[in-house]
Amino acid sequence: MISFKHWTRGIGTVGLLSVAISMFPAQAQSQAYPNKPIKMIIPYAAGQGTDIVGRYVADEISRALKQAVVIDNRPGAGGNIGTQMAARSAPDGYTLMIGTNATHAANGYLFSQPGFDAQTDFEPIAMVGILPLVYVTASSNPVNNIQDLIAAARSKPDALNTAVSTTTCRMAHELFKVRSGSVMMPIDFKGSAQSITAVLGGHVDYMVDTIASLQAQVASGQLKALGVTSASSSRLLPGVKSIAEQGVAGYELVGWTVIFAPKGIPAEAAQTLSATINKTLERADVQAKLLQMGVDPQMKSGTELKSFIASEKEKWGKLISAAGLKPT
Repeated sequence: MISFKHWTRGIGTVGLLSVAISMFPAQAQSQAYPNKPIKMIIPYAAGQGTDIVGRYVADEISRALKQAVVIDNRPGAGGNIGTQMAARSAPDGYTLMIGTNATHAANGYLFSQPGFDAQTDFEPIAMVGILPLVYVTASSNPVNNIQDLIAAARSKPDALNTAVSTTTCRMAHELFKVRSGSVMMPIDFKGSAQSITAVLGGHVDYMVDTIASLQAQVASGQLKALGVTSASSSRLLPGVKSIAEQGVAGYELVGWTVIFAPKGIPAEAAQTLSATINKTLERADVQAKLLQMGVDPQMKSGTELKSFIASEKEKWGKLISAAGLKPT
């Protein structure tokens, strides 16, 4: 019997290399990322806005990568339960999560023990988009824009009020008070529907909420849009100027959606995911679909995205402190 040692002497180094490659082509190919399904954790309930957006983006990523992206809803504690799970997952590129301004900016200040560190436990992969808010009032109100609103508030300090239904809405209002010098009392409601009913019924003067929540009432003429909270006007509400564009310098506060991976994800996997997601978001059909869902697509990755998240965390921390909200 000829031993392997004697056999290899006969074919030489180059021949041996060729044999080795031919013997293991499947193994070499199988190592390309991704080679198995990817899990996408969504820290909110199925059917909620972030879940709907996350599922749509996951489907598009799946098609582009030619690999399944499986949704895992883990709602609870303002998004903390799912975010904790993602932070503790293996950083191998096969676990991602949909993060928001709540999970990765506000919750660190609203919860004494969120169970994760938004910056040290995660690597931002790509931004999906922003969710601008809009100030509205009943159509019968003589106030027509942000400068009218400021004048009305200053003429009646503490007399006017604004309906808010989420932490994002509350912070948008707190920033408006600070930047415009207008004092209006925030009135808390359990949801957008209750806030809308209160404004339409004349029980509350103004309301600030996501454009997605208010588009139907603005389009029908029931509510009047005064100004959006993004730095400039939004494609979600054409023809309505931003608060900053109407003279309130430095005003910007929006919700946002970013795809994260656990810290330590291999560079190759992170680069593949980032490039794939950004290329997907460049497509006109994807942008149109996200706009229908109330998300204004925004593409950021790498250093730009990390800087954005760091500045957002600082901004939300200052606003939460100024509003007197204490961690639970």
